[in-house]
Amino acid sequence: MTGSGGTGISGASVDGGAGRFGESPHAQTVAAAGAMRRLTGLLLALEHPHPVVDDMVARFADWERELATAAPVDATPRLESADSGRVYLNHAFDVGSYNPCFPEYEFDHLDAETASGRVTFGLAYEGPPGLVHGGFLGVFFDCVTQHQSCAAGLAGRTRSLLVTYRRPTPVLTELDFDIARTEVERGLASTARLSYRGEVLCTGEVTTAAMPPEQVSANRFGRRREEPQR
Repeated sequence: MTGSGGTGISGASVDGGAGRFGESPHAQTVAAAGAMRRLTGLLLALEHPHPVVDDMVARFADWERELATAAPVDATPRLESADSGRVYLNHAFDVGSYNPCFPEYEFDHLDAETASGRVTFGLAYEGPPGLVHGGFLGVFFDCVTQHQSCAAGLAGRTRSLLVTYRRPTPVLTELDFDIARTEVERGLASTARLSYRGEVLCTGEVTTAAMPPEQVSANRFGRRREEPQR
């Protein structure tokens, strides 16, 4: 499953996301995130120790040493005015596509008032046997509602998030979600629902500030630097 970056809303990628929202991830980062998510599911499903896992752990140590030489020492997100720090990736859209710690979802419909799509939670998000851990559902609702607001060009920090659990939410099952979004006196109010075969499993009521992209952050993030000559 791949995410949908603002489809259906004209002018969704104001400023390209860069500067205010952060840089887009590299294609190899997206591919690696998907592989790590799939591997995590396989590891969690293993019945017994496996020699391949020993090989993986050894390789991980080598990869960590190699990547540490390329990553910046300062892990603080780099602002436009700073010389040090790491590049900040765009968290407005599709965080799960490049960070396997976040759920991955896909929009089928997306406009400023309503949105809908699909999500499947893998074993990495399991809490009770066969069911999604409730905290990940809160993360999911926060991600999809902010995605919609950022695509609409009016978004802001989350002020409140209320998750109501109605029925257990299964892992490894394609689920449907829908969102209704309105502008209110102090910002934005979104109501999102997660359903399976027409039955609502849980809802998320989210309120956020409402600001245009140029006001979302008081600072601009630094752009990705040119790759050094080898």
